[in-house]
Amino acid sequence: MVIRVLGIDPGSQRTGLGVIDVDVDGRCRFVHAGVLKLLDAPDFPSRLGLLCEGLEAALDAWQPQQVAIETVFMDKSATSALKLGHARGAALASVVRRKLPVSEYAPRVIKQSLVGRGAADKDQVQHMVRLLLGLGDVKLQADAGDALAIALTHAHMSATAGRTGIAVSQLRRRG
Repeated sequence: MVIRVLGIDPGSQRTGLGVIDVDVDGRCRFVHAGVLKLLDAPDFPSRLGLLCEGLEAALDAWQPQQVAIETVFMDKSATSALKLGHARGAALASVVRRKLPVSEYAPRVIKQSLVGRGAADKDQVQHMVRLLLGLGDVKLQADAGDALAIALTHAHMSATAGRTGIAVSQLRRRG
């Protein structure tokens, strides 16, 4: 049996989407990666509308069975963090309306899962995404690569949970 996972890297300007298939042995296969560009909208509420529309289209096109999303991290600017929270909320609402299971991962947990250390830089994460999905030197848009990293983290955490009997939620707290 294969499980399709959609990873979402939420943002108020660009939202990354990454889709992978995970087999029963935990092996992951690249399916799709893309970015919803939201800056063409005339105002912030319209950006959230574009995010929801784009995510709905992706859910229709790729039919994921599980969704993984990055949690909010504190930015230097409270305004930026608030906008990110709104974008994340819009994405969550779109997914939850479809009654899809959602798992949330902190940036540090994602980096730890893929690179082995929670303070890894973006280039190291992108390199591991390409390596784990057999993409070679394919250049991924940053937000799309981050979304794939989130999906891969979910696949790895789910496989570990299955082998150990420890709930994924408990594993996320240990990161």
